[in-house]
Amino acid sequence: MAIERYTGLASVLETIRWQDGITQASLTDHVGLGRSVVAERVAELEQIGLIHSPGRAPSTGGRTAKLLSLNAQAGYVIGVDIASNEMVVSASDLAGSLLGTRHRELCEISEGPERILGQVNGIVDDVIREQGGNNLLGIGVGLSGPVNFDTGTPVGVPVMPGWEDYPVREEFAARWPVPAWVDNRVNLLALAEIESNPRAAKAKHLLYFGAGAGVGAALIADGRLYRGSHGLAGSIGHVAVPEAGVVACRCGRTGCLEAVTSGWAIERDGLMLAETGRSPYLAQVLKETGRVRAYDVTLAAEHQDAAAKELLHRTAALLGSSLATLVSFFAPHMLVVGGGIARAKDIVLKPIQQAVLERLPSTGAPDLLVELSALDEQVGGVVGAAQLVLGELFSKDNLPGLLERLMQPLSQTKEGVSA
Repeated sequence: MAIERYTGLASVLETIRWQDGITQASLTDHVGLGRSVVAERVAELEQIGLIHSPGRAPSTGGRTAKLLSLNAQAGYVIGVDIASNEMVVSASDLAGSLLGTRHRELCEISEGPERILGQVNGIVDDVIREQGGNNLLGIGVGLSGPVNFDTGTPVGVPVMPGWEDYPVREEFAARWPVPAWVDNRVNLLALAEIESNPRAAKAKHLLYFGAGAGVGAALIADGRLYRGSHGLAGSIGHVAVPEAGVVACRCGRTGCLEAVTSGWAIERDGLMLAETGRSPYLAQVLKETGRVRAYDVTLAAEHQDAAAKELLHRTAALLGSSLATLVSFFAPHMLVVGGGIARAKDIVLKPIQQAVLERLPSTGAPDLLVELSALDEQVGGVVGAAQLVLGELFSKDNLPGLLERLMQPLSQTKEGVSA
């Protein structure tokens, strides 16, 4: 009976979460449970405070129906996004709306997990204090590179040296009295995309490709994130691609996709353009700052620097031809390219679109949409981290713990009244 109860509660809660202002009659039709069972589950969720009624439906001549909505103020969650050069921490309500966000630049991710996570926990502490410290329900963390979702540990991450197999989830769970989940930040960016981009939300099957310091893909199948075995689906950064030839990769091998399409690859090639004088803009940047960033290459291209435009065009074409294989295999309705490369906008979008469509078979994805991410990557990671936590908290497996936590203030209030 307990399993059926929590399955029903999770189904009712999920439906109300995604269909704000639904009537109880429509809810009953949607979840496929009896009217009395739905009424019981709704009453239970209302009593705990997870859902509430914002009013009644318009009158059609008879008794008006009560509308049901998620109570976004019943608690909040923390999202953490740890990229290669910055960390972002936010609080979000139970509808996923950001309540406050903090950014901090990272000198080097290679400083190691103890030092970096110590800084993150300090910021989390500040954010919790801003929210009054009450009703924190969960924490979601995004990392650059593949993550074993079962254990919450990074695996095979040359972009994060020193982090291999570090128990990130365990550290957060030990530090804060709430459940924590850790995932690849590309997965989180994909979750944020379908939450924030109406076209992505309508795409039943979506392929999200993130090209930043590293590269990776996320798969949305039937509207849900597909993680694969141990959560490692989409770890394509170090697959061999013919176009990469014998280019050396940070993983120690040659010919990897990341070696020719990632942010660090663009920085490497941009530095060469600056040092050889082929790019006057980047040569000036190198002279003034002593370095060339991937973003500098984008700025150079926007200032009509021919060599920078050629570099980004070539990178985008290589990326598009590689993505065509994934598109042909997965057959998504939509391909979204995000990460740092998306800042170059039309400079990279057109060659990506052209390369993808040229390499697809004539029968492959005839109505495919190819777009750049609609999100600002600086907040996309924490928006996705919040969606990760909310999806896990409201699942039938984790709902018992969530309900127990929310019932504690109710029991304390009753004890106070009795006293």
